[in-house]
Amino acid sequence: MSKETGGPAFPELGNVGYNSDWQSESGMTMRDYFAAKAINGILSDPDAGLLDDDLNRYAVIAYRTADAMLKARGQ
Repeated sequence: MSKETGGPAFPELGNVGYNSDWQSESGMTMRDYFAAKAINGILSDPDAGLLDDDLNRYAVIAYRTADAMLKARGQ
């Protein structure tokens, strides 16, 4: 992926199989986490309309917001 993702949002160790070594499982990225938080706020607006044609636009706005948040963090 060419976009900076900010790294894992909730990194943890996970067992990859029975009697195997533990390894890091990164889960979602900070970019996805920030976008999820942004879209929650966007869609909670009762005036948002939520027409099918608008959903892609809201997703784009959420990821643009996430990218701005990563930039503000110095990523």
